[in-house]
Amino acid sequence: MEAKAILKYGHMGPRKVRAVVDLIRGKGAEEAISILKFAPQHAARVVGKLLQSAVANASQKKMGEADLLWISKAYVDVAPVLKRTQPRARGRAFMIRKRMSHITLVLSGKDNQAAKKKRKG
Repeated sequence: MEAKAILKYGHMGPRKVRAVVDLIRGKGAEEAISILKFAPQHAARVVGKLLQSAVANASQKKMGEADLLWISKAYVDVAPVLKRTQPRARGRAFMIRKRMSHITLVLSGKDNQAAKKKRKG
């Protein structure tokens, strides 16, 4: 069983968010929350809220407490880019790109992880 949380149109560049998501991919939910709490990036706060939402979704599905969950999938996709212009010298225009991200976190139970290892081995 899996619990999912998705953030659409987050106002952060995907490259910056991917650096934060890479820190927590494959970790337990409790460990990931503590990592994100002390990470200095702005995206860490947003991903932390999303992770807490995924944990709440898991508790609604009766998957167990946060210490029994792990992050099975975590990825960041590119969202549409807002394009703005800024005037420059001699009548030219400079394009400002305000990038956005779609962030997806999927949590699985630890018993699912043990079952996968038994199938492989």
